[in-house]
Amino acid sequence: MPSPSAEAGPPADALTVVLTKAGRVKKRYPARRLADDGTHLVAEAPWASPEARDFGFVRFAPGDVFTEHYWTTTWYAIKEVRAADGALKGWYCDMTRPAVREEGAVRVDDLELDLWVPAPGRGPALRLDEDEFLASGLPTTDPHAAERARSALASLEALARRDGDRTAFRALLTY
Repeated sequence: MPSPSAEAGPPADALTVVLTKAGRVKKRYPARRLADDGTHLVAEAPWASPEARDFGFVRFAPGDVFTEHYWTTTWYAIKEVRAADGALKGWYCDMTRPAVREEGAVRVDDLELDLWVPAPGRGPALRLDEDEFLASGLPTTDPHAAERARSALASLEALARRDGDRTAFRALLTY
């Protein structure tokens, strides 16, 4: 006789995050669903690599926790990053196509344009990967998506610069 847990399947809050670029799967990882109102899905996942990675403006390391915000109506996804001790590092913002829900998963297509918003008092927001965005060819192959990505980046950057404690920016992440 199978154990009750074997019959139950994955926990109700289990979720797979599927990240794509140009329609091809680049990364797939497990996460835990924290909230979902049908438009705004919030998930939590640990830093997936056994190695730390230093980007120069932030260092992600084992034990870091990402609270990931995905929307089906916006052209971005935001990941709040906290160290193992709970200290806020900041927010990594990916310009993406609106999230797509699938059976037990959320799929997000990364448009190669990003913004890093450090924790309050740790410097200004930084635009990232503009060279990769141009090299992707998106501005030529899909001008509408490229314009939506640029517009989303400008909006998030303006929101991050609005106040020193990032109150306006944090308001986006309420769930």
